[in-house]
Amino acid sequence: MRRLLILRHAKTEPAELGKDDRNRALVDRGKREAGQIGAYMATHALTPDGVVLSPARRVQETWKHLADALKPAPGTTTNDHVYDATPQDIFRIVAGTAAPVRKLMVIGHNPSLHEVALMLIASGDIEARERLREKLPTAGLVIIDFAFDDWSKLHPQSGRLERYVTPKSIETATK
Repeated sequence: MRRLLILRHAKTEPAELGKDDRNRALVDRGKREAGQIGAYMATHALTPDGVVLSPARRVQETWKHLADALKPAPGTTTNDHVYDATPQDIFRIVAGTAAPVRKLMVIGHNPSLHEVALMLIASGDIEARERLREKLPTAGLVIIDFAFDDWSKLHPQSGRLERYVTPKSIETATK
């Protein structure tokens, strides 16, 4: 079995004309939500074996705040292709993952992460699939399980949505 964890970066400062988009930082809410997702992952034994990150500052900061909760934090790879990626780019990155990595996490940007998640999912909780179909918000975490033992076997509609978690859904569940 293989597991893919897809995480959209946490909430950032707004984009501004003339400013480098790659340099946008997390706002306080984003830092808090990244930590919240990290704590959720640690509590539910969802620590990945490997992590692929976009080089964008907001993604690197999301990982930093999330990884504080994971002990030990797994190794990461920053891949320039995750920034401005198409869903096919993300698909190729996942399919090219080395065999020892059984649980892979990709942290990046929409719309590519949202679209690749929808492309890969064939089954799973119907309500969660409908919520995901609507949107993948900042700090949204999608967990997809695959019944094969080699990432190279990845193909569209080959996964089962195991879980879809957002900071809002965590807050609602703890009230």
